[in-house]
Amino acid sequence: MAEAVVGLLVVKLGMALAKEALTFGGALLYKEVAALRRLFGKIRDSKVELESMQAYLQEAEQFKDTDMTTAIFVGEIRGLAFQIEDAVDELTYKLEEVKHRRGFAAKMKKRLKNIKTWRRLAAKLHEIEAKLQNAKRRKKDYSIGRSVSVAGSTNQGQALHFTKDKDLVGIEENRDRLIWWLTGGGDDGGDDDLEQRSSKVTTVWGMPGVGKTTLVAHVYNTVKVDFDAAAWVTVSKSYCLEDLLKKIAAEFSIAVDVTNIEMRGIAESIHNYLQGKKYILVLDDVWTARVWSEIRNVFPTSGCIGRFVITSRNHEMSLLATRESAIHLEPLQEHHSWLLFCKGAFWNNDDKECPLELQNLARNFIAKCQGLPIAIACIGRLLSCKPPTSAEWENVYRGLDSQLAKDVIPDVDMILKVSLEDLPYDLKNCFLHCAFSPEDYVLKRRTIMRQWIAAGFIREKGGYRTLEEVAEGYLAELVNRSLLQVVERNYAGRLKHCRMHDVIRLLALNKAKEECFGEVYNCSAAGAFSVVGARRISIQAENLEQLSRSGATHLRVLHVFKGYINVDLLMPILTSSNLLSMLDLQGSRINMLPNEVFNLYNLRYLGLRYTEIESLPEAVGRLQNLEVLDAFGAKLTYLPNSVVKLKKLRYLYALGSGEAYTIGSIGGVKVPNGMHLLAGLRALLCVKASPEFLREVGALIELRTFSVCNVRSEHSAYLSNAITKMSHLVHLEIIAAAENEVVQLEGVHLPRTLSWLGLSGQLDKASIPQLFSSWSYLNGLTRLQLAFSNIDEDTFSCLHVLRGLHFLELINAFEGKRLDFYAESLPKLRFLHIWGAPQLNEVRIAEGAMQNLIELWFGFCPELEFLPDGIEHLRALEKLRLVDTSEELIEKLRRQRDSDECSENEMKISHIRNVTVRLRHKRLLERIR
Repeated sequence: MAEAVVGLLVVKLGMALAKEALTFGGALLYKEVAALRRLFGKIRDSKVELESMQAYLQEAEQFKDTDMTTAIFVGEIRGLAFQIEDAVDELTYKLEEVKHRRGFAAKMKKRLKNIKTWRRLAAKLHEIEAKLQNAKRRKKDYSIGRSVSVAGSTNQGQALHFTKDKDLVGIEENRDRLIWWLTGGGDDGGDDDLEQRSSKVTTVWGMPGVGKTTLVAHVYNTVKVDFDAAAWVTVSKSYCLEDLLKKIAAEFSIAVDVTNIEMRGIAESIHNYLQGKKYILVLDDVWTARVWSEIRNVFPTSGCIGRFVITSRNHEMSLLATRESAIHLEPLQEHHSWLLFCKGAFWNNDDKECPLELQNLARNFIAKCQGLPIAIACIGRLLSCKPPTSAEWENVYRGLDSQLAKDVIPDVDMILKVSLEDLPYDLKNCFLHCAFSPEDYVLKRRTIMRQWIAAGFIREKGGYRTLEEVAEGYLAELVNRSLLQVVERNYAGRLKHCRMHDVIRLLALNKAKEECFGEVYNCSAAGAFSVVGARRISIQAENLEQLSRSGATHLRVLHVFKGYINVDLLMPILTSSNLLSMLDLQGSRINMLPNEVFNLYNLRYLGLRYTEIESLPEAVGRLQNLEVLDAFGAKLTYLPNSVVKLKKLRYLYALGSGEAYTIGSIGGVKVPNGMHLLAGLRALLCVKASPEFLREVGALIELRTFSVCNVRSEHSAYLSNAITKMSHLVHLEIIAAAENEVVQLEGVHLPRTLSWLGLSGQLDKASIPQLFSSWSYLNGLTRLQLAFSNIDEDTFSCLHVLRGLHFLELINAFEGKRLDFYAESLPKLRFLHIWGAPQLNEVRIAEGAMQNLIELWFGFCPELEFLPDGIEHLRALEKLRLVDTSEELIEKLRRQRDSDECSENEMKISHIRNVTVRLRHKRLLERIR
C-alpha cells in the first residue's frame, strides 16, 4: 500500500509544481522569490525520486510480510512520503492564507513571515531527502539478496469473487431445499394448511467465505415475488436493537417517522403491517442468537405466513431453525471446486475447459483453496487475466505462495491482501475509502464518486474521459472484482447503490490502520482514541468523550456518520486540522457551521447533506480550493454572495425537501449575481430562476446536471438560450413557479447527451406535437418525467416518437379520458407510471406495443374501472400496481382472486407475477397475485 501513498503524492507534487510560475508572479520580495525557488526545487527533486520508486514499491508489497528488511524499508518510505505531503500541503495552505489578509501592510507582514516558512519547508524536504537516501543504503546493505522480480506482478487481476447466479456451482441441492422450505410448505406428515399459516425459521450457517449469502441471495431473489412483503437486512456484530428494527421497517417500506417514534412504536408498526400478509425476512450475517430472541415477538404468527432465513458463521444459530430446516454449508467437493475454478479462469471460453498442460497447476491452486468458494473464484478471476501458459501460471503460484507462508488459505484476509496488491494505487485508495462507511452502509454511486474526485484519487485519462467517467469506471471495476457488491441498479441497468461486505470491510479497515490510511472511531476501544498522526477519521459514535482533542495536525479527511453529536467537541480537532481537505457532516443535526471551518483553506469537499443548516456565511468564499459543496436536503434558502469566488467548484447541490406531487414546495435556493464565474461546474441544483441568473447560467457550458425551479413564462427566452449552450447536459429538470404556469420550450435545443429530462409545469398544448417531434433525435433520452403538463389523448400519442425511453412517468400530467399505445410504440420502455389522471377511464394497448415493459403503475385514477385492454400482450410485465383507481375495479379483482372460477380479468393478468392494489381511504394494501 505504500505505493498508493506515493502515487497520490506524486500527483499532488505535480499539481503544486504547476502553480510555480503563478506563485513567483505574485511574489514581490527578492528574498521571497529566492526562498520559493529553492522550495520548489526541492519539491521537484522529491517528485523525481518518488516517481522512480513507485514501480519498486508495487513489487515489494508482496514480499514485505515475509521479508522484514523490505517491510521496514516500505514503512520508512511511507512515513517519509507523509512528511513530504505535509510540507506541500502547508505550502498550499500558507499561499491561500496570504490571499485572505486585508490591507497591503498585513499582506506584506505575512509575506515576510512566510519567508521563514519557505526556508523551513525547504530544509525539511532536504532532511527528508537525506533520510530517504539513508533508508535506501540500509536496504541495500542488509538485504538478503532476494530478487523481487521473480514473481513480479504475480497478483495482477486477483479479485474477491462472489459468484454470479449463472456461475453458481455445487449449491443445487441446498438451493432446492431452501426454495421448498420457503414456498413448498411443510415437513413430512404435517398439516399443509397449518404449515402454510405458521411461521418458519430457516438457518444457513458455515465458515466465512463459504457462500452463505450467495446461496440465500439467489433463493431470495427467486422467491420474493411470491410474497406480499419481502425484506433483506444485514445484522452487524455490534447491532443496536432500535436501529435493527428501524432497518427492518425501512426494508419492508413501512412508513414510520423513525426520528420521533419510540422503539415500541416501531415494533408495533412492523407487527401491524405484516398482519395477514405472506412475508419473508432474511437476516444476514447474524453473530448471536440473542438477536432472534429479542425481535421474534415483533412478527405476527397467526393468520399470516412468515418465513425467516438467518445466515451466520456460528453453529449455535442452527439451533433456531424450525425442525430440520437448517443448512450447514460446507466447502465444495473437489469436482465442484474444479468446475468453479474453470468457470472463473476460463470464463471467456465457450467450453470453460482447462487445457491439459495447465491441469496440474490448476489442481495445485484448487488444493490451496481447500474448497473455499470465495478463494477459488478469486484466484480463477486472477488467472483469467493472464496468458494461459505454464510460465505465467507458475509465476502466479509462486507469488500466491509467498502470501501464504503461514498456510492461511481459508482466511479471507489472504484473499483481500492478494486482491489489494493487484489493484492500481488509485483504485486501492478508492477501495479503502469505501471501508470508512459504517457496517452495511449503502454507498451511492454519485456521492462516492464525488468524494473520490475531491480526495484526489481520480485523474483524467488521456484527456478524452472526464473525471466523472474515470470514477464511474473505477467503481465498476471494484464491483467487477467483487470487492463491492451491487445493491441496486437503476431503470437502465446502471449501478445505483452498492455496499462492502462486512468481512471485507473489517479486513480493509485493518489494512487501512496498518498502512496509516485512516481509522474508525466507534467508542468501542478502552481509553482515549488518539488522533495523533491520523490522516483520515470516520466518526461512527455519538459519544465523543473518548476522542482526544489534540494532535490532529496531520488529519486530511473527517467523516461524521452520526446525527446527534456535539459539534463543540469537534472544535479542537477542526482548529488543529488546518490541512483538512474533506469534511463530511451528512445527516448531522447541526444548524450552523463553526467558524473554524472557514479557515480550512485546503478544503475540497464540504458535505452538509440532510443537515439542519439554514444559511452559510460570506466566509465560505475563503474556501478557494472547494470542489464540492453538497447541501442537498439541508434547509438553505439562499447562497451568500461570496460563493461566486469558489472558482474550483465542480458540484453545487442545494435542494430542500418538498412535498410529493406539488410544485410550490420545491426547496430551490436563490443565488447571487456572478454565477457565470463558476465555469467549472458539472452539477448545479436546484436554483430559483430569475432573468439575471438565466442570462449568466448559459456560460456554464460544462454542466452535466442542471435543475432550475420557480420558472415563469417570461423566463422562457432566457432559459432556452441558456440550455442551448449546455452541450454536455445529461440530467435536466425544469420546474415551473406554479402548476398553471406555462413553460415555453419551443426554442430549446436539447443536447444529444441528455438522458434524464423532468418537466414540471404546463406545456402549450398547441405546440406539444412539434415540441416532442423536435426531440426525436434524442436517442440517449431514457427517462422522461412530466408533471402538470396538460396532455390529452391527441398530444400523448406524440410521445411515441421518443423510442429510446426506458422510464416514462406522468404526474398529474394527463387530462384525457383514453390512453392509446399503438403497435411497436415505445419498444424499449420498461417502466410506465401514470399518476393523477382524474378523467382516465380507458387504456388500450395494441399487440406489439411496449414489448419490454416490466412495471406498470396507475395511481389516483378514480374513473379507471377496467384493466387496460390488451394488457395480456405485455408478456414481459412482472409488476402491476393499482393505487386509488376506481374502487369497483379493485374490489372486482379481489373477489375474482378468491373465486374458483377463472374470470376474463384473471386470464388477462395470469402472466403477471406481482399484482398489488391499494385504496388509501380504506387503508387497503393488498397483493392479489
